[in-house]
Order: sequence, then C-alpha cells, then structure tokens
Amino acid sequence: MRYILSILVMITLIMVSIFFTPKIAAAEAKPDMGGWEIDGAYNKHFNIAELEDFKGVVNKIMEVVPLPGMSPGVALVVQNKRDKQEYLVHLCPVWFAAPDDIGIRKGDRVTVRGVLVEIEGKEVFMATKVKKGDSFQFKVRLTKDGTPFWTMSPEQLARERK
Repeated sequence: MRYILSILVMITLIMVSIFFTPKIAAAEAKPDMGGWEIDGAYNKHFNIAELEDFKGVVNKIMEVVPLPGMSPGVALVVQNKRDKQEYLVHLCPVWFAAPDDIGIRKGDRVTVRGVLVEIEGKEVFMATKVKKGDSFQFKVRLTKDGTPFWTMSPEQLARERK
C-alpha cells in the first residue's frame, strides 16, 4: 500500500510540473517587443499633450521600421482633406495587428487622432485611433495617456476593446 501511495504522489508531482510550469514561466517571461516597449526610444516621441486629429483619405497601407533595429510596424499614408498634404501615420507593430487585420483599406475616408512628431528628420503621425465612418474605429493607444494597446495585459486589452 505504501508503495502504491508513493507512486501516486510521484505521478501527481510529475503531472503538476508538466501542466503548470510552462504557464508560470510564460507569465513571468517578458516578450521581446522589438523596440515597441512603453519606455523605449520610439514611444518616448509620443506626447499626449500634443494630441490632435485630421480627416483624410487613405492612399496606401504599408509596413515600416520606425527606428533602426525595431520590428516592423503598420502604417498608413493619409492625404489630409484640408491641406492636401500626405502624412505617414504609424499604427502599431505588425505582430500586434497585420495590415490586413486593421479593417482599413486604400481609398477609405478616415479621421486620424494622434500626435505629430519628428522621427529621424521626418514628420510622422503616431496614431491613437483611426475612425472610418460612424461605426468603425481601429484603436491602438489610450487617448487619456497614450498607453499603447500592445503593452497591455490581455485583461486590460479586453476592457478597452469593449
């Protein structure tokens, strides 16, 4: 009887280590954000006090590398309705949402909300959200403080996407 009990305890310990250790390790591991970290050089360009918006038409959807060494991001080229100038609008890292997943297409009329910044000598609009019509918006940052959605926990992100 004692021998069977020892075997059961060992089997239980093995099962616990198989099923729970990877989840604990995954929760503790910090993912490689590829330069898109909240405290990274790229995000330091974002200043919520400079928040503005403009209306325009999407002329192009593309991937960009915002700063050398960063992982690729999704960007739009939007022609401003008012001054006809084209703006490069950074949305998010590709690993967060690919160009085909953002729900915005070439030719769409949009309202872009975000911050106009200078990165490596070029004007770039870092978006908080892009609205299309009255019923669709692609949100990537909190408008209250600029926190990028890709840095949020799954629970925080679910609350924001309600």
